[in-house]
Amino acid sequence: MATNGESGQNQTHRHQEVGHKSLLQSDALYQYILETSVYPREPESMKELREVTAKHPWNIMTTSADEGQFLNMLLKLINAKNTMEIGVYTGYSLLATALALPDDGKILAMDINRENYELGLPIIEKAGLAHKIDFREGPALPVLDQMIEDGKFHGTYDFIFVDADKDNYLNYHKRLIDLVKVGGVIGYDNTLWNGSVVAPPTLP
Repeated sequence: MATNGESGQNQTHRHQEVGHKSLLQSDALYQYILETSVYPREPESMKELREVTAKHPWNIMTTSADEGQFLNMLLKLINAKNTMEIGVYTGYSLLATALALPDDGKILAMDINRENYELGLPIIEKAGLAHKIDFREGPALPVLDQMIEDGKFHGTYDFIFVDADKDNYLNYHKRLIDLVKVGGVIGYDNTLWNGSVVAPPTLP
């Protein structure tokens, strides 16, 4: 059993990152990584959007700062130019993507909630990146089906990031395989669902 002192110490070391999905067992270690490697490299626009998102009641849905920087690095490594994002929320990962793309890069961004996206839009606009984003409000599956039916989008996407309803990940994947180019990348956020995939069954 932890003493009051130990309990207080644990609270002090608990990470402060909203949207934290790390598999690290130590919150103190994760906080150390954030403070020494992630936050010092975070662009000012991303920091501003992260702080705005932290005040939102659904902030657990946001992409964490370390994941945002990983996405940014990955996009640069593959020289991505034409990308897609399914599940935008306030746009933290969207901003990370826009920062990585060339000036004529494009992001097709889809989310069922425009109101959340518009929380981050002023920051994206201030960063001079809004011209890269084609935001569409509504479910993504009908849009994907239409794109496949049109035929002209086959193999045109360098990178696709999915951070939406987990139950539809397989349905997204069946369609996105047709749209991503050979050698392109599809990224799925939190496929382990914070460990729930191996959690004991819930009794009725």
